[in-house]
Amino acid sequence: MIDERVERELGALAELAPLHNAPALAAIAAARRALPNVPHLAVFDTAFHATLPPRATTYAVPRRWREEWGIRRFGFHGLSVQWATEQVSVRRLVVCHLGGGCSVSAVLDGRSVDTTMGFTPLEGVPMATRSGSVDPGALLYLLEQRRLDVDELSHALEHESGLLGLSDTTNRVEQLDPSDPSAALALDVYTYRIAAAVSAMSVALGGLDAIVFTAGVGERSAIVRERICGLLGHLGVELDSKRNAVAVPDADGQKEGSAVRIVVLHAREDVVAARAARAALGL
Repeated sequence: MIDERVERELGALAELAPLHNAPALAAIAAARRALPNVPHLAVFDTAFHATLPPRATTYAVPRRWREEWGIRRFGFHGLSVQWATEQVSVRRLVVCHLGGGCSVSAVLDGRSVDTTMGFTPLEGVPMATRSGSVDPGALLYLLEQRRLDVDELSHALEHESGLLGLSDTTNRVEQLDPSDPSAALALDVYTYRIAAAVSAMSVALGGLDAIVFTAGVGERSAIVRERICGLLGHLGVELDSKRNAVAVPDADGQKEGSAVRIVVLHAREDVVAARAARAALGL
């Protein structure tokens, strides 16, 4: 339930996810002004990942950072991953939430066991304008040797990187021109890193029964799904190119006899959030 105290605490966390938290806080404030006599609730995108084991949440950093300052991996896109888990009933599931933000999550017996996003939504695979994981040494070099200040570095990682930084022209997959070398590189890096993340998630699962592609790019981009699945044959992933080309959520895209199911799924975080709000209100 949101009150002044909760709103202040959310404000203190705004810098951890600046693309999301600041607009959300503005919306909360506007809603509470417009509807002061109704309850307002926050449903957290990290909640589904509360089951992550210590080996997936723990950074190899000094104890003080972990125990006093709370530096650990949280994971995001939990509402989307939960919806996918409920719609695709398999034991070993990987969910590729590919939109403006991108993450890859491993779900074992309905519980999140690993995910690519960490302390903030910057970690993991490349995204529309976010970098994904970068060697911390490279960031230290930029701060110390190239004299970037923290604000410049933060803005570049959040707003000038990912597909936009690679292509120099666009952050949208459908606008990438494969005949342009920079755009071709952007698509290649993007799909390779996502496929590598799927493969890594299979380690957490001990194998793979199904992959879900969801969110804007995951649902709409046949070429992204084709490129990613084409790198995962060693896991038994076999995409049917004809089914994939015309897939409209919710649809299957695997070949007959594929060891791994491939699902194109419409993201419904709104349903998961509404259901959680109803439960919190006892409705």
